[in-house]
Amino acid sequence: MRHALPVRVDATPDGGPADPELAANGHEQAQRVVEALAGETITALYTSPSRRARETAFPLEQALGMTALVEEGIAEFDAQDGSYVPVEELRAAGDARWTALAAGELYSPNVDPVAFRARVVDAVERIAAEHPGGRAVLFSHAGSINAAAGHVLGQERPIWFAPAYCSITRIAAARGGRRGLVSLNETGHVRDLLPRR
Repeated sequence: MRHALPVRVDATPDGGPADPELAANGHEQAQRVVEALAGETITALYTSPSRRARETAFPLEQALGMTALVEEGIAEFDAQDGSYVPVEELRAAGDARWTALAAGELYSPNVDPVAFRARVVDAVERIAAEHPGGRAVLFSHAGSINAAAGHVLGQERPIWFAPAYCSITRIAAARGGRRGLVSLNETGHVRDLLPRR
């Protein structure tokens, strides 16, 4: 599950990592997750350490009476960057970060795309091993979802599709090690709340 729409942070006052909260529309998107997953048996919740992912997980935590475990391995590639600009704003401004994403590249300095994917895949595999026969929901990020789904499909580009806010991507993990992509970028539950492209 990609996080909901966050606010823009152009620069942090101390130069530290940007960790934006959800925008008002993002809170509404996050609430829709509860409805989208209402008929499913969920055995575990995980979230990246970022505030936007944790706030997206909160309505489902409340509805299920569960607490999402924080998993560093599914953090985004830009987690240490001092700014965060929603991708549709990057695109509208013709920002170099959008150009990099459109070319299938990670834009953060000092991020090794191979190591990033390995970190995400390792975390997803650990979670799958912890819940055989179960269903875990991971609240994460566009780059992390690209990494996990791309690994399953053998997609080499670090960024190869644009997951929407609160979109659902389903990966089936068989006990024998087989992995399959069940769905990619489900948005029916939030379509009316997404930014226009």
